[in-house]
Formats: sequence, structure tokens, C-alpha cells
Amino acid sequence: MSGTLLGCDVPLAERYDVALVDLDGVTYRGHEPIDGAASGIARARALGMRMVFVTNNASREPESVAGQLTGLGIPADGSDVMTAAQAAASLLTSRLSPGQKVLVVGGAGLVTAVRAAGFEIVTSADDEPVAVVQGFAPELGWVNLAEAAYAVERGAWFVASNLDLSLPTARGFAPGNGALVGAVQAATGIVPDSAGKPAPTMYQLAIARVGARAPLVVGDRLDTDLAGARAGDFPGLHVLTGVSSARDDILAVPAERPHFIGADLRSLLVPHEAPAREGDGWWRCGGAAARVVGGVLQLHPASQSEGGGTVEARVDLVRAACGAAWSTVDAGIAIDPDSVPEMPVHSD
Repeated sequence: MSGTLLGCDVPLAERYDVALVDLDGVTYRGHEPIDGAASGIARARALGMRMVFVTNNASREPESVAGQLTGLGIPADGSDVMTAAQAAASLLTSRLSPGQKVLVVGGAGLVTAVRAAGFEIVTSADDEPVAVVQGFAPELGWVNLAEAAYAVERGAWFVASNLDLSLPTARGFAPGNGALVGAVQAATGIVPDSAGKPAPTMYQLAIARVGARAPLVVGDRLDTDLAGARAGDFPGLHVLTGVSSARDDILAVPAERPHFIGADLRSLLVPHEAPAREGDGWWRCGGAAARVVGGVLQLHPASQSEGGGTVEARVDLVRAACGAAWSTVDAGIAIDPDSVPEMPVHSD
């Protein structure tokens, strides 16, 4: 699939039959809803698009996640949720036989998924597990990490549900599973195999579950959600409500570039114009334009890069800038990152 932004002349919810939607930073932030998420999903569903919520968080049961979504005005049940815990359990089955011992370091969601896959769950390295699987849970402490390290040192296969270093919460960014996995890795020198994004495993499992023919990945992080889309050769929509910013889009490496960019989940409801290069060297999208001259990114109108204009106009400027920057980098010409400003698209 091309490394450029794509265009879509109808709403994305009409072009794609299922959205594989990330949770933290896309539908909610901590326990707070994100503006436009509930209405965007409801209207996309009304257009015929199905939702599967695909999260790198492995701490909770799918039913618990669905309950939180429902409480935020996004009706869901457990079958609508695909977690990194389920992906990790699937990865374990690729090498282990049912009944073998697995040391689980994580929350209830990971315990349930590993048990459902047919493995015997243990809590101590002294139980001689053949594998250690680690996922995020806020209650994890030194004792849990130490048991994991002891087992990995003794030869147990080390599997992580995901390697996200940070976790967005209502108060800011907190250490994610990757940070906790890093403690075990530092103690043992063993790099774990990861089941979560950016590996496309969860997307593939979700697609198989619902029989999707035209899936669309939706996420807020380039290094996990959108990198997973590229890795699986699925189109990906980056919504600017979470970790990665519009500036990150412009400077993105090819393996992490989105195919579509939107302000929030309401961008599922509209067509998306692809930026196009004109004969004068400017890349245009809507009423916005961008070009690179001597490695320096130039924007027009420049005021929109500082929050001027409508939300859609600011997103169009981001799209134009991506067209200009990506084509320049792909031609082997470096861009001065200091010439790329922060480009907020939300008024707040």
C-alpha cells in the first residue's frame, strides 16, 4: 500500500465495513470521554460501519471494557472488544501445548485470556513455567516483576502483551506496559516477543472474528496503531485526540504514516481529500497549501498552523504539509525539523 495519504470521496463509514478502533486516546482518556467519540461512532454505525475496539491494554476483561464504553454512551459488549491479552494468548498457542504452565504477570483480562487458551496459570518461578506473559495492570509491583525475571532467567519464553512505554490518563501520561517490561528485560537481558500493536496480530484476529472485507484501523499513536496498520497492509486513520500530534504526522517515517488524518472520530462521517501537488510546487488540500524549499517547510495560510481557521481547515493544512514533507523525504531530501511547527487542530 502506498506511503502517501489516500483520498475518499464518500464518508469513510460508507467505504469501510468495520473500524478497528483504539481506546485510550481515541474514545476516552482515562475515565473521561473524548469529544465527538460517542456521536461519531453512533452515526458511523448508522451508516453501516461495524466497530471492533482493539486495545493494547491487557489489564481488563473485554466485558469490563465494553461496560465502560456503554457508560460513556458507546453501546458495546464483550464481542466488540479485542484486547492485547487475547492476542498474547493466541501467540502462546503458536509454540506451547494446552496444559503447559504459564506465569502470568498482569491483570484479570490477561489471566482470563491465558486460561481460556488452555494453559495452566502459575504465579511463581518455582512452579517451573515454560513461558512468562506480561501485561499492564496498575497493581503490579516489584514482587511480580521479580518472579517474571526469575522465570525468564531460567529459560521461560518471555512474551509481552504490548510494549507501549506510556499510557494516556486523565491526569497525563503514566508508565505503560513497555516501561514495566523494561524492568524485567533490564534484569535478564532478554527481549520479549510482543503480541500487541505495532504487530498486526490483533487486527488480523478482529477481522477474522467479524468477517470484515474492508477494514479501517483507527488510532491516536503512530508508533503502535498506525505502524500496525502499515505492517498489516490495512488503511489507517490517525485521529488527533491522543499521543501523536499533527507535527508527528508530518515528520513520520514511512512505516508509521497514516493513510487518513482526522480531528476525531467524527472524521469517519466525511469524505477525505488527498493532498495533490500542483505545477508550482505547492501541495494543496482544500484551501490550504504547503511546500518544502531548501529543506524548510512552508505553509499557507501560516496562521492556521497556530490554531486559526476551522477545524477542517487546520486538518487540511496538516494533510497538505504531509504531502509536501513525505514526497520530499521519499526523494532523499532531508527536512529541517525545526521548520515544522506544532499544528493544533482543536480549539482547546
